[in-house]
Amino acid sequence: MTENENEKKSSLTGMDYKITWKSWVSLLFLIICFSGIFSHSDTPLKALDLMSLLGQFGHAEGAKVALQGAGGSGGRDGFAFALTMVPVTMIAMGLLEVCQHYGALFAAGKLFQPILRFLMGIPGICGLAFVSSFTSSDVGAIMTQDLYKEGLINDDERTIFAAYQYAGSATINNTVAGGAPLVPISLLPVGIILLLIILVKILGANIVRFYLIWYHRKHGNNPDLPMNEKTA
Repeated sequence: MTENENEKKSSLTGMDYKITWKSWVSLLFLIICFSGIFSHSDTPLKALDLMSLLGQFGHAEGAKVALQGAGGSGGRDGFAFALTMVPVTMIAMGLLEVCQHYGALFAAGKLFQPILRFLMGIPGICGLAFVSSFTSSDVGAIMTQDLYKEGLINDDERTIFAAYQYAGSATINNTVAGGAPLVPISLLPVGIILLLIILVKILGANIVRFYLIWYHRKHGNNPDLPMNEKTA
């Protein structure tokens, strides 16, 4: 990376940004919103949960299916499914933009830096995407893509983080909701199951991490360079 690019990345990761109490409050709000802490709450705090904010599509009178319907196939069914992703993207990115105005992403970088560097070798600025990936694979993927486009993470860090997210994506939602029929006959508590899934996800990310380290040492590449410069 050039000197100007390094200066730009340092600024974007919060090294030159003053983190205030507003940054921490907005970060706390996002963590609560994306983590699903209040998803099953019967109190007004449920309004702080992202999935509760998203709500559900309505049903026509007498119908048993929602917007996407049932029995679809081909491109039309894919298009209908894509429409259901629009509210997720709009609300998640809207919340991120507002909270980032107060420095939430920079606060996340400072908070998660030692944790994520140790666990997977990725910067702490991935913290919000890390938290959101527990309940939504779509939001985590969108945030990771945005971090890469903004130059906050390089190609290797994106690859490692994608390896973590892809396996057992939306861990909490898919385990509790999708795996609900298996919970009564499981030999382990749900908490232990979730912990094992997360540990295996981190293991998979580190396999990719150490492979990339080996690959760059073997070929003498700089992981911070664009791909076309690596192979030049």
